[in-house]
Amino acid sequence: MTSSAEVNIHLRARSRDRDLIDRAAEAAGLNRSQFMLAASLRAAKDAMLDRTTFEAEAAAFERILDWMDAPAAPEQAEGMARLKAAPGWARE
Repeated sequence: MTSSAEVNIHLRARSRDRDLIDRAAEAAGLNRSQFMLAASLRAAKDAMLDRTTFEAEAAAFERILDWMDAPAAPEQAEGMARLKAAPGWARE
């Protein structure tokens, strides 16, 4: 599915930074806008994942608690077993 852009995002940069971005975009097979949008979205997702406090309305919070209390699906249990077996996860 292809979506068209709905808004513009403008920023100013030093020419040497733009040149570096252009070289990286070309190496990735993207144009500058595609490269910068992809990098910005990754950074935004990482920033959101790094949050430690989330706010939710009571009904949504109850659904989250129900989900967390539910037994793990087989693929989730398998993934957790692999994670626990990975180096660095062993408890002493």
